[in-house]
Amino acid sequence: MGRVIPDRVGSTPAEFGAELRAFLEEHHPGRAPRERTARLAFLRAWQATLFDHGWIAPAWPRRWGGMDLPAPLRAVYHREMALARTPVPPTNAVGIVGPTLLRDGTDAQRERYLRPMLRADELWCQGFSEPDAGSDLAALRTRALLVDGEYRVTGRKIWSTNAPVARRMLLLARTGTAESRARGITCLVVDMTAPGVRVHPLRDMAGSAMFAEIELDDVVVPVGDRIGEHDDGWRSARVTLGNERSTSLTAAALRYQRVVTDLVRLARERGRTGEPSVRQELARTITAARLLELNGARVLSRVLAGQDPGPVSSLNRLQHAEFEQHLHELALRLLGADAMLAPTDPRLAEDARWVRGYLRTRASTIGAGTSEIQRNTIAEKVLGLPTDREQP
Repeated sequence: MGRVIPDRVGSTPAEFGAELRAFLEEHHPGRAPRERTARLAFLRAWQATLFDHGWIAPAWPRRWGGMDLPAPLRAVYHREMALARTPVPPTNAVGIVGPTLLRDGTDAQRERYLRPMLRADELWCQGFSEPDAGSDLAALRTRALLVDGEYRVTGRKIWSTNAPVARRMLLLARTGTAESRARGITCLVVDMTAPGVRVHPLRDMAGSAMFAEIELDDVVVPVGDRIGEHDDGWRSARVTLGNERSTSLTAAALRYQRVVTDLVRLARERGRTGEPSVRQELARTITAARLLELNGARVLSRVLAGQDPGPVSSLNRLQHAEFEQHLHELALRLLGADAMLAPTDPRLAEDARWVRGYLRTRASTIGAGTSEIQRNTIAEKVLGLPTDREQP
């Protein structure tokens, strides 16, 4: 079928919400399967459905496949998707890598990469963290040498989510001196099938293997796949991380309103709502979810106004990480002895989601910048406290 992107800019929020609900009633795919390969295929098919019917990337320009919605309709879009319990995208590239290409990429790069990304025909990962440069990203050592119009990339990346299934990677590499830190980093697009790229999946404590270590051995990257200017990749990285800590988390905050409702249902099913301490923790979680949504809306309003989310996005990231952990800790408390079962144990049935969530969110205060780094950023950039270390 030919792709249809109706112009909904003139719709009222009520009209837009009704149209989106009607689409979801007709096309909602149901619950994603648990098996990894089947789940990935399911999620890619769902994203293709959204793309084919013009219901994806509400903030992107129509020229590049998005909906170009005004701010009020974007808010309706995210809320309706959350209420309908729509499946999550197979990767977070649309919300994280996409804005970087939209701002710093060339038209040729946007034409080549954005539509396959939107439709999930090509999956992406990030090549940022390294074994010796995780939280201190400006200390990265992966080297990219510019020789005769192409970069030769050598180094290692680690904790790259979705790298085992990704076709392309947004990479940060050192092009300046070792001492240049953020002033000597270049942003590149790497073909994950190129010679010299080796991906080693890393199994996490929840049994998943979506993280990976990536070895790069003299990998050739054409200069046409550089995002932005040579040695100016830190600016692009800030866009990517800013969106990871703001717009994508805002959508997640809306989804967590639904998850909190499920948590209250779990407490009722387990007969725990009569316990004062449980009631107090549930109230705290409900309040925290609402604050998460409000703070996310504040950051999102800056993005929608064309402003850099800035260091306030670190507050959003920190709040989100600690909320995720607290919510799942409470869920395991409600499960009682069943929390000792493996998430694959059939005795858990639907409650296995809480055990998997608990194991997964142990990394919430590490990924996308540790909580310690977020607190440093808040202290120095928001509160104006002095720093005792070199800044990139």
